[in-house]
Amino acid sequence: MSRKHAVGAVLLWSTVASAFKLSLRYMSPLQLLLYASLTSLIVFGFLYSREFSLRKENLRSAYLGLINPLLYYTVLFSAYDRLPAQEAQALNYTWPLMLVLLSIPLLGKRPGARTVLGLFIGFLGALVVATKGNITGLNFSDPVGVALGLGSAVIWASYWILNLRDDRPLIEKMFWNFLFGFAYVSVVLALSGRPAVPPAEGLVGAAYVGLFEMGITFLLWYRAVEGDMAFASNLAYLVPFLSLFFISLVVGEGIVPATVLGLAMIVGGIIIGKR
Repeated sequence: MSRKHAVGAVLLWSTVASAFKLSLRYMSPLQLLLYASLTSLIVFGFLYSREFSLRKENLRSAYLGLINPLLYYTVLFSAYDRLPAQEAQALNYTWPLMLVLLSIPLLGKRPGARTVLGLFIGFLGALVVATKGNITGLNFSDPVGVALGLGSAVIWASYWILNLRDDRPLIEKMFWNFLFGFAYVSVVLALSGRPAVPPAEGLVGAAYVGLFEMGITFLLWYRAVEGDMAFASNLAYLVPFLSLFFISLVVGEGIVPATVLGLAMIVGGIIIGKR
């Protein structure tokens, strides 16, 4: 059963890059985040309702919710709003490389030669994606979008490290994170002056993102890792390549060869540097 959970999670996560791009045709990044996080809050609230409790540990979510969903998804959706979906998802997938870099000062990890090689290949792949293969010219079509894509990877890696110290049950943690996060997003959107309700197409897309990017897919993945971590971890490498297929099929983007090459280098760098 755990392998079915892993396959389900991988397939669902492979579709969300397309959902981001399609939804952003009808709404701003903050609007997408508002309705997607509300959907996730409802899902985790329903699952958590039978075990609801108030305890001081849940105050951790006051700052974790600031990082995820508010900061992480605002940056990520802004990257998708500016870049082709294939570029944004490839740059965001550098987060395991960022995790290795951050673990050096924050966790005291010492990188070996293999890790350094993996980092070099992975970040070179990110450069291939960002420059569309013209790495010598360093010509970025949207430098801000590239910075946002890489920035989202840094934020997610930081959030992952902070989660190492949070031993609350997954559903409890996710509910409180999204409760605080939704409150933060609501305030930010109100202050931005764009709280208007988007078209129905946008709302459907936001609900899909809330369910299958932020919501129940995490539960599937959690069950998969509990049952067979090796199988789930190896299967996860398929996500960015399957995403390219859905981006081409659903969004209609022509996949640039440099994106495939750069993404292969990113994934290769992650595998080489894996410890």
